[in-house]
Amino acid sequence: MTSSLWSLELEPCSSERYIYRVLDREVSSPTQKHSEFRHNRTFCYYASITRCAESANVHEAIGMACSRILFLLSCLALALLAGAEVHEHEFIVQETPVKRLCNEHNIITVNGQFPGPTLEVREGDTLVISVVNHAQYNVTIHWHGIRQFRTGWADGPEFVTQCPIKPGGSYKYRFTIEGQEGTLWWHAHSSCLRATVYGALVIRPREGKAYPFEKPSREVPLMLGEWWNANPIDVIREAQRTGGGPNVSDAFTINGQPGDLFNCSREDTTAISVKPGETALLRFINSALNHELFVSIAGHKMTVVGVDASYTKPFATSVLMIAPGQTTDVLVTMDQPPTRYYVAARAYISAQGVAFDNTTTTAVIEYDCGCDTDFGPSIPPAFPTLPAFNDTGAATAFAAGIKSPKKVEIPSPVDENLFFTVGLGLFNCKPGQQCGGPNNTRFTASMNNVSFVFPKTDSLLHAHYYDIPGVFTTDFPAYPPVQFDYTGNVSRSLWQPIPATKLYKLRFGSVVQIVLQEASSRWRTTLSTSTATTSSSSPRASATTTPRRTPRSSTSKTRRRGTPSPCR
Repeated sequence: MTSSLWSLELEPCSSERYIYRVLDREVSSPTQKHSEFRHNRTFCYYASITRCAESANVHEAIGMACSRILFLLSCLALALLAGAEVHEHEFIVQETPVKRLCNEHNIITVNGQFPGPTLEVREGDTLVISVVNHAQYNVTIHWHGIRQFRTGWADGPEFVTQCPIKPGGSYKYRFTIEGQEGTLWWHAHSSCLRATVYGALVIRPREGKAYPFEKPSREVPLMLGEWWNANPIDVIREAQRTGGGPNVSDAFTINGQPGDLFNCSREDTTAISVKPGETALLRFINSALNHELFVSIAGHKMTVVGVDASYTKPFATSVLMIAPGQTTDVLVTMDQPPTRYYVAARAYISAQGVAFDNTTTTAVIEYDCGCDTDFGPSIPPAFPTLPAFNDTGAATAFAAGIKSPKKVEIPSPVDENLFFTVGLGLFNCKPGQQCGGPNNTRFTASMNNVSFVFPKTDSLLHAHYYDIPGVFTTDFPAYPPVQFDYTGNVSRSLWQPIPATKLYKLRFGSVVQIVLQEASSRWRTTLSTSTATTSSSSPRASATTTPRRTPRSSTSKTRRRGTPSPCR
Protein backbone atom coordinates (compact mmCIF):
# COMPACT_ATOMS: atom_id res chain seq x y z
CA MET A 1 0.00 0.00 0.00
CA THR A 2 1.27 3.47 -0.88
CA SER A 3 0.26 6.79 0.64
CA SER A 4 1.96 10.20 0.75
CA LEU A 5 2.67 12.85 3.35
CA TRP A 6 4.51 16.08 2.43
CA SER A 7 5.83 14.34 -0.72
CA LEU A 8 7.35 11.48 1.33
CA GLU A 9 6.23 8.11 -0.01
CA LEU A 10 5.31 5.40 2.50
CA GLU A 11 6.59 2.15 1.03
CA PRO A 12 6.04 -1.23 2.78
CA CYS A 13 9.02 -2.38 4.88
CA SER A 14 11.42 0.10 3.28
CA SER A 15 13.78 2.73 4.54
CA GLU A 16 14.51 5.94 2.63
CA ARG A 17 17.00 8.75 3.17
CA TYR A 18 16.00 12.28 2.28
CA ILE A 19 18.29 15.29 2.15
CA TYR A 20 17.02 18.41 3.90
CA ARG A 21 19.14 21.29 2.61
CA VAL A 22 19.14 24.70 4.23
CA LEU A 23 19.57 27.18 1.39
CA ASP A 24 20.09 30.92 1.21
CA ARG A 25 16.55 31.65 0.12
CA GLU A 26 13.09 31.64 1.62
CA VAL A 27 10.61 28.80 1.96
CA SER A 28 8.48 28.84 -1.17
CA SER A 29 6.05 26.07 -0.21
CA PRO A 30 5.44 23.99 2.92
CA THR A 31 4.98 20.90 0.71
CA GLN A 32 8.48 20.83 -0.73
CA LYS A 33 10.57 17.68 -0.33
CA HIS A 34 13.61 19.92 0.20
CA SER A 35 12.85 22.32 3.03
CA GLU A 36 14.34 25.70 2.21
CA PHE A 37 15.00 28.34 4.81
CA ARG A 38 16.68 31.72 4.54
CA HIS A 39 20.08 31.55 6.24
CA ASN A 40 23.65 32.48 5.48
CA ARG A 41 25.11 28.99 5.60
CA THR A 42 24.27 25.74 3.86
CA PHE A 43 23.76 22.58 5.87
CA CYS A 44 22.79 19.09 4.79
CA TYR A 45 20.97 16.77 7.16
CA TYR A 46 19.90 13.20 6.55
CA ALA A 47 16.90 11.52 8.10
CA SER A 48 15.94 7.90 7.92
CA ILE A 49 12.21 7.44 7.75
CA THR A 50 11.24 3.81 8.43
CA ARG A 51 7.94 2.56 7.05
CA CYS A 52 6.23 -0.52 8.42
CA ALA A 53 3.84 -2.40 6.13
CA GLU A 54 3.00 -4.62 9.10
CA SER A 55 0.82 -1.83 10.40
CA ALA A 56 -2.77 -2.71 9.75
CA ASN A 57 -3.74 0.96 9.74
CA VAL A 58 -2.06 3.15 7.13
CA HIS A 59 -3.03 6.20 9.19
CA GLU A 60 -0.91 4.85 12.05
CA ALA A 61 2.03 4.57 9.66
CA ILE A 62 1.43 8.09 8.44
CA GLY A 63 1.28 9.30 12.03
CA MET A 64 4.59 7.64 12.80
CA ALA A 65 6.19 9.25 9.77
CA CYS A 66 4.68 12.61 10.66
CA SER A 67 6.06 12.52 14.21
CA ARG A 68 9.51 11.69 12.86
CA ILE A 69 9.31 14.56 10.39
CA LEU A 70 8.29 16.97 13.12
CA PHE A 71 11.22 15.78 15.23
CA LEU A 72 13.51 16.32 12.24
CA LEU A 73 12.20 19.83 11.64
CA SER A 74 12.75 20.66 15.32
CA CYS A 75 16.34 19.48 15.00
CA LEU A 76 16.74 21.60 11.89
CA ALA A 77 15.44 24.68 13.69
CA LEU A 78 17.93 24.13 16.51
CA ALA A 79 20.73 23.62 14.00
CA LEU A 80 19.87 26.87 12.28
CA LEU A 81 20.11 28.70 15.57
CA ALA A 82 23.44 27.09 16.49
CA GLY A 83 26.05 29.81 16.65
CA ALA A 84 23.40 32.55 16.52
CA GLU A 85 21.90 34.16 19.59
CA VAL A 86 18.91 36.32 20.45
CA HIS A 87 19.94 39.36 22.50
CA GLU A 88 17.18 41.07 24.47
CA HIS A 89 17.58 44.55 25.93
CA GLU A 90 15.37 47.17 27.52
CA PHE A 91 15.93 50.83 26.64
CA ILE A 92 14.40 53.28 29.12
CA VAL A 93 14.32 56.73 27.50
CA GLN A 94 14.48 59.22 30.34
CA GLU A 95 15.66 62.60 31.52
CA THR A 96 19.09 62.49 33.20
CA PRO A 97 21.10 65.25 34.94
CA VAL A 98 24.66 65.74 33.66
CA LYS A 99 27.36 68.40 33.98
CA ARG A 100 29.30 69.61 30.93
CA LEU A 101 31.30 72.81 30.31
CA CYS A 102 30.75 73.90 33.94
CA ASN A 103 26.94 73.80 33.58
CA GLU A 104 24.28 71.42 34.86
CA HIS A 105 21.85 70.12 32.23
CA ASN A 106 18.96 67.69 32.09
CA ILE A 107 19.36 65.67 28.90
CA ILE A 108 17.45 62.77 27.35
CA THR A 109 19.34 59.46 27.63
CA VAL A 110 18.83 55.71 27.39
CA ASN A 111 19.09 53.95 30.76
CA GLY A 112 20.66 57.07 32.27
CA GLN A 113 23.83 56.65 30.19
CA PHE A 114 25.49 59.21 27.90
CA PRO A 115 26.41 57.87 25.44
CA GLY A 116 23.93 55.02 25.70
CA PRO A 117 24.74 51.31 26.12
CA THR A 118 26.98 49.58 23.58
CA LEU A 119 25.27 46.61 21.92
CA GLU A 120 27.64 43.74 21.12
CA VAL A 121 26.50 40.94 18.80
CA ARG A 122 27.78 38.50 16.18
CA GLU A 123 26.79 38.36 12.55
CA GLY A 124 23.62 36.26 12.33
CA ASP A 125 22.37 37.22 15.80
CA THR A 126 18.94 38.71 16.46
CA LEU A 127 18.35 41.83 18.53
CA VAL A 128 15.12 42.38 20.45
CA ILE A 129 14.98 45.86 21.98
CA SER A 130 12.03 46.98 24.11
CA VAL A 131 11.97 50.78 24.17
CA VAL A 132 9.97 52.45 26.97
CA ASN A 133 9.53 56.21 26.72
CA HIS A 134 9.65 57.98 30.09
CA ALA A 135 10.72 61.29 28.51
CA GLN A 136 8.55 64.28 27.67
CA TYR A 137 9.12 64.03 23.91
CA ASN A 138 8.08 61.57 21.22
CA VAL A 139 10.92 59.24 20.30
CA THR A 140 11.93 56.43 17.95
CA ILE A 141 15.20 54.49 17.74
CA HIS A 142 17.00 53.90 14.43
CA TRP A 143 19.61 51.15 13.94
CA HIS A 144 21.92 53.11 11.68
CA GLY A 145 23.25 51.09 8.75
CA ILE A 146 21.47 47.81 9.56
CA ARG A 147 20.08 46.12 6.45
CA GLN A 148 16.52 45.42 7.44
CA PHE A 149 15.63 42.27 5.47
CA ARG A 150 11.83 42.00 5.72
CA THR A 151 11.90 43.87 9.05
CA GLY A 152 11.19 47.40 7.84
CA TRP A 153 8.88 47.96 10.82
CA ALA A 154 12.02 47.89 13.00
CA ASP A 155 14.03 50.49 11.09
CA GLY A 156 12.97 53.42 13.26
CA PRO A 157 12.68 56.73 11.31
CA GLU A 158 9.76 58.65 12.76
CA PHE A 159 6.68 58.81 10.46
CA VAL A 160 8.58 56.86 7.80
CA THR A 161 8.62 53.27 9.07
CA GLN A 162 6.74 53.80 12.32
CA CYS A 163 4.75 56.25 14.36
CA PRO A 164 6.61 57.93 17.22
CA ILE A 165 6.65 56.33 20.68
CA LYS A 166 4.67 58.83 22.72
CA PRO A 167 5.56 59.70 26.33
CA GLY A 168 4.49 56.75 28.46
CA GLY A 169 4.42 54.43 25.44
CA SER A 170 6.61 51.55 24.35
CA TYR A 171 7.66 49.72 21.20
CA LYS A 172 9.56 46.48 20.54
CA TYR A 173 12.17 46.31 17.78
CA ARG A 174 13.24 42.92 16.45
CA PHE A 175 15.67 42.30 13.60
CA THR A 176 18.44 39.93 12.53
CA ILE A 177 21.90 41.11 11.46
CA GLU A 178 22.80 39.38 8.21
CA GLY A 179 25.94 39.79 6.10
CA GLN A 180 27.41 42.68 8.11
CA GLU A 181 30.48 42.78 10.37
CA GLY A 182 32.16 45.78 11.94
CA THR A 183 30.85 48.93 13.58
CA LEU A 184 27.44 50.60 13.33
CA TRP A 185 25.42 52.55 15.85
CA TRP A 186 21.91 53.34 17.05
CA HIS A 187 20.32 56.70 17.77
CA ALA A 188 17.04 58.51 18.30
CA HIS A 189 15.29 59.43 15.05
CA SER A 190 12.92 62.09 16.36
CA SER A 191 13.71 65.79 16.07
CA CYS A 192 17.20 66.46 17.50
CA LEU A 193 17.07 63.89 20.31
CA ARG A 194 19.97 62.02 18.75
CA ALA A 195 22.25 64.79 20.09
CA THR A 196 22.27 62.76 23.34
CA VAL A 197 20.37 59.54 22.58
CA TYR A 198 22.87 57.29 20.83
CA GLY A 199 25.21 54.34 21.33
CA ALA A 200 27.54 51.94 19.53
CA LEU A 201 26.53 48.69 17.81
CA VAL A 202 29.48 46.29 17.49
CA ILE A 203 29.08 43.31 15.13
CA ARG A 204 31.75 40.62 15.41
CA PRO A 205 32.17 37.59 13.13
CA ARG A 206 30.22 34.43 13.80
CA GLU A 207 31.55 32.00 16.39
CA GLY A 208 34.49 30.17 14.87
CA LYS A 209 35.07 32.79 12.17
CA ALA A 210 38.06 35.13 12.46
CA TYR A 211 38.59 38.76 11.55
CA PRO A 212 40.30 39.21 8.14
CA PHE A 213 43.20 40.76 10.07
CA GLU A 214 45.21 39.85 13.14
CA LYS A 215 43.00 39.69 16.21
CA PRO A 216 43.47 42.91 18.23
CA SER A 217 44.38 42.88 21.92
CA ARG A 218 41.49 45.20 22.74
CA GLU A 219 38.56 46.93 21.04
CA VAL A 220 37.40 50.44 21.93
CA PRO A 221 34.34 52.28 20.53
CA LEU A 222 34.98 56.04 20.26
CA MET A 223 31.85 58.06 19.59
CA LEU A 224 32.33 61.58 18.25
CA GLY A 225 29.46 63.87 19.16
CA GLU A 226 28.27 67.46 19.48
CA TRP A 227 27.29 69.25 22.67
CA TRP A 228 25.05 72.30 23.09
CA ASN A 229 24.81 74.42 26.23
CA ALA A 230 21.09 74.36 25.51
CA ASN A 231 18.29 71.89 24.97
CA PRO A 232 18.85 70.51 21.42
CA ILE A 233 15.06 70.42 20.92
CA ASP A 234 14.93 74.17 21.59
CA VAL A 235 17.80 74.71 19.14
CA ILE A 236 16.00 73.03 16.25
CA ARG A 237 12.63 74.57 17.14
CA GLU A 238 14.16 78.03 17.00
CA ALA A 239 15.66 77.26 13.58
CA GLN A 240 12.31 75.98 12.36
CA ARG A 241 10.57 79.06 13.71
CA THR A 242 12.91 81.53 12.00
CA GLY A 243 13.71 79.52 8.88
CA GLY A 244 17.43 80.18 9.38
CA GLY A 245 20.26 77.77 10.21
CA PRO A 246 20.42 76.26 13.72
CA ASN A 247 22.90 77.57 16.26
CA VAL A 248 26.18 75.69 16.07
CA SER A 249 27.23 73.41 18.92
CA ASP A 250 29.40 74.58 21.83
CA ALA A 251 31.77 71.61 21.77
CA PHE A 252 32.54 68.31 20.13
CA THR A 253 32.83 65.27 22.36
CA ILE A 254 34.49 61.84 22.46
CA ASN A 255 32.35 59.31 24.31
CA GLY A 256 30.29 62.16 25.68
CA GLN A 257 33.22 64.22 27.04
CA PRO A 258 34.60 67.45 25.47
CA GLY A 259 38.15 66.77 26.67
CA ASP A 260 40.69 68.62 28.77
CA LEU A 261 41.03 71.63 26.46
CA PHE A 262 37.72 72.82 27.94
CA ASN A 263 37.10 74.28 31.38
CA CYS A 264 35.65 71.90 34.01
CA SER A 265 36.37 68.90 31.76
CA ARG A 266 39.87 67.64 32.59
CA GLU A 267 38.94 65.04 35.20
CA ASP A 268 36.31 63.38 32.98
CA THR A 269 38.30 63.33 29.74
CA THR A 270 37.95 59.97 27.99
CA ALA A 271 41.07 57.86 28.66
CA ILE A 272 42.15 54.71 26.82
CA SER A 273 44.61 52.51 28.70
CA VAL A 274 46.95 50.45 26.47
CA LYS A 275 50.02 48.26 26.85
CA PRO A 276 53.26 48.78 24.88
CA GLY A 277 53.44 46.67 21.76
CA GLU A 278 49.80 45.66 21.63
CA THR A 279 47.44 46.39 18.73
CA ALA A 280 44.07 47.96 19.49
CA LEU A 281 41.00 48.10 17.26
CA LEU A 282 39.52 51.59 17.61
CA ARG A 283 35.94 51.87 16.35
CA PHE A 284 35.32 55.53 15.45
CA ILE A 285 31.69 56.64 15.05
CA ASN A 286 30.68 60.14 13.99
CA SER A 287 27.46 60.65 15.92
CA ALA A 288 27.57 64.44 15.46
CA LEU A 289 24.53 66.03 13.83
CA ASN A 290 26.02 68.62 11.52
CA HIS A 291 29.78 68.28 11.11
CA GLU A 292 32.25 66.17 9.21
CA LEU A 293 35.28 65.62 11.43
CA PHE A 294 39.02 65.16 11.02
CA VAL A 295 40.52 62.71 13.54
CA SER A 296 44.18 62.06 14.35
CA ILE A 297 46.28 60.36 17.05
CA ALA A 298 49.55 61.91 18.16
CA GLY A 299 52.59 59.86 17.13
CA HIS A 300 50.64 56.85 15.84
CA LYS A 301 49.67 55.57 12.41
CA MET A 302 46.21 54.14 11.89
CA THR A 303 45.41 51.26 9.56
CA VAL A 304 41.86 51.45 8.23
CA VAL A 305 40.30 47.96 8.05
CA GLY A 306 36.57 48.71 7.85
CA VAL A 307 33.91 51.34 7.31
CA ASP A 308 30.18 51.15 8.00
CA ALA A 309 30.21 47.43 8.90
CA SER A 310 32.10 46.45 5.74
CA TYR A 311 35.73 45.37 5.57
CA THR A 312 38.11 47.41 3.42
CA LYS A 313 41.45 46.84 1.83
CA PRO A 314 43.78 47.91 4.69
CA PHE A 315 45.59 51.22 4.25
CA ALA A 316 47.70 53.34 6.59
CA THR A 317 46.86 56.95 7.36
CA SER A 318 47.62 59.63 9.94
CA VAL A 319 44.21 61.29 9.64
CA LEU A 320 40.59 60.19 9.25
CA MET A 321 37.71 62.21 7.86
CA ILE A 322 34.34 60.89 9.01
CA ALA A 323 30.96 62.32 8.02
CA PRO A 324 27.92 62.26 10.35
CA GLY A 325 26.54 58.74 10.61
CA GLN A 326 29.68 57.08 9.28
CA THR A 327 31.96 54.67 11.13
CA THR A 328 35.63 53.80 10.58
CA ASP A 329 37.52 50.88 12.15
CA VAL A 330 41.28 51.31 12.55
CA LEU A 331 44.09 49.18 13.95
CA VAL A 332 46.66 51.08 16.01
CA THR A 333 49.88 49.45 17.22
CA MET A 334 51.19 50.94 20.46
CA ASP A 335 54.81 51.22 19.33
CA GLN A 336 55.72 54.65 20.71
CA PRO A 337 57.56 55.58 23.92
CA PRO A 338 55.25 54.78 26.85
CA THR A 339 53.62 58.05 27.80
CA ARG A 340 50.35 59.90 27.00
CA TYR A 341 49.00 60.82 23.55
CA TYR A 342 45.97 62.81 22.45
CA VAL A 343 43.25 61.55 20.14
CA ALA A 344 41.88 64.78 18.69
CA ALA A 345 38.99 65.71 16.37
CA ARG A 346 37.75 68.94 14.83
CA ALA A 347 35.50 70.04 11.99
CA TYR A 348 36.14 69.75 8.27
CA ILE A 349 34.15 72.42 6.41
CA SER A 350 34.65 73.37 2.77
CA ALA A 351 31.75 75.79 2.22
CA GLN A 352 32.64 79.49 2.25
CA GLY A 353 31.15 81.81 4.84
CA VAL A 354 29.21 79.12 6.71
CA ALA A 355 29.24 79.18 10.51
CA PHE A 356 30.61 76.07 12.20
CA ASP A 357 31.85 74.72 15.52
CA ASN A 358 35.53 75.66 15.59
CA THR A 359 36.53 73.71 18.72
CA THR A 360 38.71 70.64 19.20
CA THR A 361 37.73 67.62 21.28
CA THR A 362 40.25 65.23 22.80
CA ALA A 363 40.65 61.85 24.43
CA VAL A 364 43.91 60.49 25.85
CA ILE A 365 45.77 57.25 25.10
CA GLU A 366 47.71 56.27 28.23
CA TYR A 367 50.43 53.62 28.10
CA ASP A 368 50.41 51.17 30.99
CA CYS A 369 54.01 49.99 30.96
CA GLY A 370 54.01 48.26 34.35
CA CYS A 371 57.05 50.32 35.35
CA ASP A 372 57.73 52.56 38.30
CA THR A 373 57.34 55.83 36.38
CA ASP A 374 53.95 57.49 36.82
CA PHE A 375 52.77 59.00 33.53
CA GLY A 376 49.63 60.39 35.16
CA PRO A 377 47.79 63.64 34.43
CA SER A 378 50.85 65.71 35.40
CA ILE A 379 52.49 64.73 32.05
CA PRO A 380 50.92 66.75 29.19
CA PRO A 381 49.92 64.43 26.32
CA ALA A 382 51.52 64.84 22.90
CA PHE A 383 49.19 66.63 20.47
CA PRO A 384 48.62 65.42 16.87
CA THR A 385 48.84 67.46 13.69
CA LEU A 386 45.33 67.98 12.35
CA PRO A 387 44.60 69.28 8.82
CA ALA A 388 43.28 72.81 8.39
CA PHE A 389 39.51 73.01 8.75
CA ASN A 390 39.11 73.53 4.98
CA ASP A 391 41.75 71.05 3.78
CA THR A 392 39.74 69.37 1.03
CA GLY A 393 42.90 67.65 -0.22
CA ALA A 394 43.28 65.76 3.06
CA ALA A 395 39.61 64.77 3.03
CA THR A 396 39.79 63.61 -0.58
CA ALA A 397 43.00 61.64 -0.03
CA PHE A 398 41.43 59.77 2.87
CA ALA A 399 38.27 58.95 0.92
CA ALA A 400 40.35 57.75 -2.04
CA GLY A 401 42.07 55.20 0.21
CA ILE A 402 38.83 53.34 0.97
CA LYS A 403 38.68 50.34 -1.36
CA SER A 404 36.97 46.98 -1.31
CA PRO A 405 39.19 44.00 -0.36
CA LYS A 406 37.81 42.10 -3.35
CA LYS A 407 36.29 42.77 -6.74
CA VAL A 408 32.85 44.33 -6.52
CA GLU A 409 30.24 42.88 -8.85
CA ILE A 410 28.12 45.70 -10.26
CA PRO A 411 24.53 44.57 -10.87
CA SER A 412 23.27 44.97 -14.42
CA PRO A 413 21.41 45.80 -16.51
CA VAL A 414 20.05 48.97 -14.92
CA ASP A 415 16.26 49.01 -14.72
CA GLU A 416 15.80 52.49 -13.23
CA ASN A 417 17.95 55.58 -13.81
CA LEU A 418 17.37 58.34 -11.27
CA PHE A 419 19.00 61.78 -11.13
CA PHE A 420 18.47 63.71 -7.88
CA THR A 421 19.58 67.29 -7.29
CA VAL A 422 20.02 68.06 -3.59
CA GLY A 423 20.09 71.61 -2.32
CA LEU A 424 18.51 74.50 -0.49
CA GLY A 425 15.46 76.47 -1.55
CA LEU A 426 13.49 79.36 -0.09
CA PHE A 427 9.94 79.62 1.20
CA ASN A 428 8.22 82.96 1.58
CA CYS A 429 7.82 84.13 5.15
CA LYS A 430 4.30 84.33 6.54
CA PRO A 431 2.85 87.87 6.59
CA GLY A 432 3.96 89.75 9.67
CA GLN A 433 6.66 87.20 10.58
CA GLN A 434 10.40 87.84 10.65
CA CYS A 435 12.36 85.01 9.03
CA GLY A 436 16.08 84.20 9.00
CA GLY A 437 16.64 83.58 5.28
CA PRO A 438 17.63 86.07 2.56
CA ASN A 439 15.12 88.87 2.01
CA ASN A 440 12.97 87.66 4.90
CA THR A 441 12.54 84.12 3.55
CA ARG A 442 12.91 80.66 5.08
CA PHE A 443 15.52 78.10 4.08
CA THR A 444 14.24 74.68 3.13
CA ALA A 445 15.98 71.55 1.87
CA SER A 446 14.84 69.97 -1.39
CA MET A 447 15.46 67.13 -3.83
CA ASN A 448 14.45 67.65 -7.46
CA ASN A 449 12.66 70.79 -6.27
CA VAL A 450 10.45 68.89 -3.81
CA SER A 451 10.70 69.74 -0.11
CA PHE A 452 9.61 66.68 1.87
CA VAL A 453 6.67 67.08 4.27
CA PHE A 454 6.31 64.48 7.02
CA PRO A 455 2.90 62.85 7.40
CA LYS A 456 0.91 63.72 10.52
CA THR A 457 -1.34 60.74 11.20
CA ASP A 458 0.28 57.63 9.69
CA SER A 459 3.79 56.46 8.90
CA LEU A 460 4.63 55.96 5.23
CA LEU A 461 5.18 52.22 5.72
CA HIS A 462 1.86 51.82 7.52
CA ALA A 463 0.01 53.76 4.82
CA HIS A 464 1.70 51.71 2.08
CA TYR A 465 1.02 48.35 3.72
CA TYR A 466 -2.66 49.06 4.38
CA ASP A 467 -3.30 51.04 1.18
CA ILE A 468 -4.34 54.13 3.14
CA PRO A 469 -5.05 56.98 0.71
CA GLY A 470 -4.09 60.62 1.17
CA VAL A 471 -0.86 60.06 3.12
CA PHE A 472 1.56 60.25 0.16
CA THR A 473 1.70 60.28 -3.61
CA THR A 474 4.01 58.26 -5.86
CA ASP A 475 4.88 60.96 -8.38
CA PHE A 476 8.31 62.01 -7.10
CA PRO A 477 10.22 63.13 -10.21
CA ALA A 478 13.01 60.87 -11.48
CA TYR A 479 14.84 63.93 -12.88
CA PRO A 480 15.01 67.62 -11.94
CA PRO A 481 12.14 69.64 -13.47
CA VAL A 482 14.62 72.14 -14.93
CA GLN A 483 18.15 71.38 -16.09
CA PHE A 484 20.82 74.02 -15.44
CA ASP A 485 24.49 74.43 -14.56
CA TYR A 486 24.40 72.57 -11.24
CA THR A 487 27.78 73.99 -10.18
CA GLY A 488 26.69 77.59 -10.72
CA ASN A 489 23.68 79.61 -9.69
CA VAL A 490 20.40 77.82 -9.16
CA SER A 491 17.75 78.58 -11.76
CA ARG A 492 15.25 81.16 -10.45
CA SER A 493 12.41 78.79 -11.29
CA LEU A 494 13.78 76.46 -8.59
CA TRP A 495 14.27 78.97 -5.82
CA GLN A 496 10.95 78.01 -4.22
CA PRO A 497 10.47 74.22 -4.11
CA ILE A 498 7.16 72.37 -3.85
CA PRO A 499 6.26 71.17 -0.33
CA ALA A 500 4.86 67.64 -0.66
CA THR A 501 5.00 64.03 0.54
CA LYS A 502 6.05 62.41 -2.73
CA LEU A 503 7.57 58.95 -3.08
CA TYR A 504 9.09 57.06 -6.01
CA LYS A 505 7.97 53.44 -6.34
CA LEU A 506 10.49 50.75 -7.25
CA ARG A 507 9.85 47.19 -8.28
CA PHE A 508 11.31 44.63 -5.88
CA GLY A 509 14.52 43.17 -7.30
CA SER A 510 15.08 45.96 -9.80
CA VAL A 511 18.55 47.41 -10.41
CA VAL A 512 18.59 51.15 -9.67
CA GLN A 513 21.25 53.72 -10.55
CA ILE A 514 21.04 56.97 -8.60
CA VAL A 515 23.09 60.07 -9.37
CA LEU A 516 23.15 62.62 -6.51
CA GLN A 517 24.05 66.15 -7.62
CA GLU A 518 24.68 68.92 -5.11
CA ALA A 519 22.96 72.07 -6.30
CA SER A 520 22.99 74.60 -3.45
CA SER A 521 26.09 76.67 -4.25
CA ARG A 522 23.77 79.61 -4.87
CA TRP A 523 23.10 79.77 -1.12
CA ARG A 524 26.52 79.06 0.36
CA THR A 525 27.43 82.66 1.04
CA THR A 526 23.93 83.69 2.17
CA LEU A 527 23.54 80.89 4.71
CA SER A 528 26.01 82.33 7.20
CA THR A 529 24.52 85.83 7.06
CA SER A 530 21.04 84.50 7.82
CA THR A 531 21.94 81.98 10.53
CA ALA A 532 20.36 82.72 13.88
CA THR A 533 22.65 84.50 16.32
CA THR A 534 24.22 82.37 19.03
CA SER A 535 25.06 83.31 22.56
CA SER A 536 28.44 84.90 23.18
CA SER A 537 29.74 81.74 24.83
CA SER A 538 29.18 79.65 21.70
CA PRO A 539 32.47 78.78 19.93
CA ARG A 540 31.15 79.87 16.58
CA ALA A 541 33.33 80.52 13.54
CA SER A 542 32.98 81.32 9.90
CA ALA A 543 34.84 79.41 7.22
CA THR A 544 37.04 82.42 6.58
CA THR A 545 38.54 82.42 10.09
CA THR A 546 41.55 80.58 11.45
CA PRO A 547 40.60 77.54 13.58
CA ARG A 548 41.49 77.51 17.26
CA ARG A 549 43.03 74.60 19.11
CA THR A 550 41.70 75.72 22.49
CA PRO A 551 37.97 76.48 22.78
CA ARG A 552 36.48 79.36 24.64
CA SER A 553 35.52 78.84 28.23
CA SER A 554 32.44 78.45 29.22
CA THR A 555 -7.00 49.15 6.95
CA SER A 556 -7.67 47.24 3.65
CA LYS A 557 -5.64 44.35 5.03
CA THR A 558 -5.72 42.51 8.31
CA ARG A 559 -3.01 43.91 10.54
CA ARG A 560 -0.34 41.27 10.90
CA ARG A 561 1.44 40.59 14.16
CA GLY A 562 4.35 42.97 14.73
CA THR A 563 3.04 45.78 12.53
CA PRO A 564 2.29 49.04 14.33
CA SER A 565 -1.09 50.69 14.53
CA PRO A 566 -1.79 54.12 13.02
CA CYS A 567 -0.26 57.22 14.63
CA ARG A 568 -3.55 58.70 15.70
